[in-house]
Amino acid sequence: MRTPGGERIRRSCETKDRKEAQEYHDRLKNDLWRASKLDEKLPRTFEEAAMKYLEQEAGTRDYESKERHLAWFGRHFVGRALHTITRSEIMDALPKHDQRKLTTPKPLSVATRNRYLATIRGMLNAAAGVWEWIDRAPLLTDVPEAKRRIRWITPDQASRLLEEMTTDWMRDITEMAFNTGLRWYNISGMEWTQVDLVRRRAWIHPDQAKAKKPIGVPLNEAAVEVIRRQLGKHPVYVFARNGKPRRKSDMHQWRRACARAGLENFRFHDTRHTWASWHVQNGTPLNVLMELGGWSNYEMVLRYAHLAPDHLAHHAETVKIWAHPLPKKSGSALEDMARSA
Repeated sequence: MRTPGGERIRRSCETKDRKEAQEYHDRLKNDLWRASKLDEKLPRTFEEAAMKYLEQEAGTRDYESKERHLAWFGRHFVGRALHTITRSEIMDALPKHDQRKLTTPKPLSVATRNRYLATIRGMLNAAAGVWEWIDRAPLLTDVPEAKRRIRWITPDQASRLLEEMTTDWMRDITEMAFNTGLRWYNISGMEWTQVDLVRRRAWIHPDQAKAKKPIGVPLNEAAVEVIRRQLGKHPVYVFARNGKPRRKSDMHQWRRACARAGLENFRFHDTRHTWASWHVQNGTPLNVLMELGGWSNYEMVLRYAHLAPDHLAHHAETVKIWAHPLPKKSGSALEDMARSA
């Protein structure tokens, strides 16, 4: 089929029924005519939007996740005109269980469901904004997440965990995390061009940071020692294993090490919470911690404020009240007479 302007259009009817295919052809031809003659927007399908969005996001750190998310939504919205997809349909289409091949599928966390939402929201917002394919995008708000306690461990527990690591590369990356607060992918993907051992600093580029802002990382003595142990292992990447950069973690080793160290429900990302908690407990101001950790907003840092309330002590003295001593109660009448005698 060709548009009134001569552009060739190829679309699948998603049906083997000849009558249904003809109806789809006629409807699409009418839409193309209206778009050309009446200046109406050409209806775009979910597949077209998904392909364009993935082309736009190519090279981003979470590209594979976005690809997986859109493939999931594609099962529900294949062939659908983009402007007909509603908020309620999207919320109903959210996966409820982990889609990986597991023996016993586990319920999907609220945080992961929100990442699915973020992907399709980004696509639809682009379609309504930059691409001008639809008049407006459905309002997609995140599913509320339950507030959880910050999981952190003591320095002694961290030392025991490091001792239980069975491979040098995993121990080195974990030790680096405890000393810098960096995320796994920032450490595993760190290149020698991002490190200055003389000035004891490292850099995280905007495209590598979660908040898309550059992060300057001052290196303490322990972090410098970890990096020095990597010299000569790889010409480009700081952390490597058998001459190759190590991008994926060894979760089996991590779980075994945690179990041997007596740690429950402790994720690798909790090394970042631990690092931040240690800073606050040792007096690092929250505004300084925010810059050190590369957080995008102050609210993220306030999660750790309760761990060191010492800075509020002098404010507690601002409001105070004492009860005046009450007059001592007299005894019985006989006691009063005995005292008077």
